[in-house]
Amino acid sequence: MNVRYMYSLIAVILLFLLAYAGAEVGVWSQYIFGIIIPYIAMLTFVVFFIRKIVGWAQSPVPFRIPTTCGQQKSLPWIKSAWIDNPSCRVGVIGRMFLEIALFRSLFRNTKFAVKEKNKPFYGLELWLWVGSLAFHMAFFTVLARHLRFFTQPVPFPISLLENVDSFFQVGLPGVFISGVVLFAAVTFLLIRRILIPQVRYISLASDYFPLFLIFGIAFTGILMRYFTKVDVVGIKEMAMGLVTLHPHIVEGVGSIFYVHLFFVSILVAYFPFSKLMHVGGIFLSPTRNMVNNSRAVRHINPWNYPVKVHTYEEYEEEFRGKMIEAGLPVEKE
Repeated sequence: MNVRYMYSLIAVILLFLLAYAGAEVGVWSQYIFGIIIPYIAMLTFVVFFIRKIVGWAQSPVPFRIPTTCGQQKSLPWIKSAWIDNPSCRVGVIGRMFLEIALFRSLFRNTKFAVKEKNKPFYGLELWLWVGSLAFHMAFFTVLARHLRFFTQPVPFPISLLENVDSFFQVGLPGVFISGVVLFAAVTFLLIRRILIPQVRYISLASDYFPLFLIFGIAFTGILMRYFTKVDVVGIKEMAMGLVTLHPHIVEGVGSIFYVHLFFVSILVAYFPFSKLMHVGGIFLSPTRNMVNNSRAVRHINPWNYPVKVHTYEEYEEEFRGKMIEAGLPVEKE
């Protein structure tokens, strides 16, 4: 039985208790959780994110190794798959757009099961695609919407996004659909990873930790907005202080806010060292961003180095006498 998710769950619970208790101690601890830790987290994120991206960008790719899911371009009368097996940059751009915006490869993912009479069954795993797409879109929307705390005045696109996100209003405050969808989607992904035996078997503690962390971020965010009273003006004042490098603590923002901010800081610092780096790696993946023109262009390995070869002329010059005695044909008598 894979119980690695318990390690991650216990770690997130301990982080929650640490931040909540620390915020209750006094102003000096609030200074640590509200200023020092966010700055350290952001510095860690920027340095190691750039380092990881530069390392990937400098990695040599000697051959064309794109993942192919269709007919490669060859003869004119054979129809090629210009997206699944792109032979030009336009095809690569179309493939990357569909992959990044709509998770096309995940949509085509299949699952295997054994039905009655031991018959194998292959089918689309649409729920995983729906949950992942909802999770990423909701996460992006929540992230973009939170920019209102770091800008003054708030840009029009952010205000428009906030109005669209909260169009379904039930009482006050208005309900942000992205927050509810994020919470539901991350819950679904967690339950799926825990309950499905095949997925649970291959999952590590590092796979559960960011999910539990994002669950905690969404939970504390919903808690602050709909159930507990927080000083939104004070929170924006603190956020503007962090952005303008004039940090200060505002009293009365609530301990849950420091827990929320601490979870966000841990996620930001953990980001470059985790599988979450696929958000940057997808653009540098040679299996996706390369043109498959191996039939039209000869690709020579740049790692080849000059080696001493033994040509046939040299071979015959060395063994001509023995070749003639053995009856083997030679070019020179």
